[in-house]
Amino acid sequence: MSFSDFHGNSQIVDQLRQMLGRARLPQAVILAGPCGSGKYTLALMLARAMNCQAPPAGGLPDFCGQCSNCLRIARAEDFDSRYAEAYEARENLRESDKKETRILIQTHPDVLVIPPDPPQMMIKVDQVRHVTRSIYFRPTEARERVYIFTDSVFMKEASNSLLKVLEEPPEFATIFLLTENAGQLLPTIRSRSMIFRLMALAPEIVEQYLADERPQWSEQQRLLVSRLCEGAVGRARSFDWTLYTAARQQALVIINSALRGSNHSELFKITDSYRAGAEGREKMERLLTTIYSLLQDLLFLTSDTPELVRNIDIRGELKKIADTVDFAWLSSAAHSLAEVERGMRRNLLRSLSLDAFATSLEITG
Repeated sequence: MSFSDFHGNSQIVDQLRQMLGRARLPQAVILAGPCGSGKYTLALMLARAMNCQAPPAGGLPDFCGQCSNCLRIARAEDFDSRYAEAYEARENLRESDKKETRILIQTHPDVLVIPPDPPQMMIKVDQVRHVTRSIYFRPTEARERVYIFTDSVFMKEASNSLLKVLEEPPEFATIFLLTENAGQLLPTIRSRSMIFRLMALAPEIVEQYLADERPQWSEQQRLLVSRLCEGAVGRARSFDWTLYTAARQQALVIINSALRGSNHSELFKITDSYRAGAEGREKMERLLTTIYSLLQDLLFLTSDTPELVRNIDIRGELKKIADTVDFAWLSSAAHSLAEVERGMRRNLLRSLSLDAFATSLEITG
């Protein structure tokens, strides 16, 4: 693997490589872009290019993918597996130790990945303190230390702690901040970093990628996924039909239950299945993302822009729902869904949050 394997945003990738080649890469880099646009992949590629022991000669900086540094850094590519390992390791600790332990991913001694810490799913101050304790020591086996924050949702004290590091970063360390929305970061953090925005790819490009990588899918499936993934190749590559269709069916039940406002037995059966724990969190996040997708499609239909609908295989069903709602209802639904998301960070009961979401729409609808 090399930079040539990165899909899309070639200008941004080349700009970063040119800065790296001239030793002008900023010590704090914000990679902004939609989920699945390749922010994490690109950060790991740059980490390897910085520390490759046998870089290819000529042209822009690249990495061999075969040396010890490249191989160990590459082990962090499977983020979900590494995260699950770190989470399981913490769960196996004594209760007293568990409270003091934060989730961190490290497959190379000089490259640290800092993901959101459950259950609030935010970057916490102890994670940032772990960075500050090591960042001023010279790397042990690489040329540069690399720190990758995979989310921009920081607790206030964590943001302030990171800001102190960014005010005087060591010359041998680079910090990557990955975000879907750079505006979530403190203005003072943004002012001390350089922002690179990864743009969504055209649906046709994603569809062609899927034709090459997922030939077993039908043309309609590839068209649907290219729309659902909003130009993000990473999301298209990892798209799971079974999980998505299950989440979408449940989302439709929740929306229809809210509109009917009568018998909620089917709703309660669904919401009662959303339990605590990591698996329940992933299921909940998938459901919320799917509800947002359906609400956006309903908005497109109510605003006479049906060509923008992404769930094209159920357009008829969505049209029937759209005929019964208006913009005020959709706006209320979006605000209520945001409340559910905030409740997840406070570790509120998921089933009750979903019940409240549906009944709130029934009252306002």
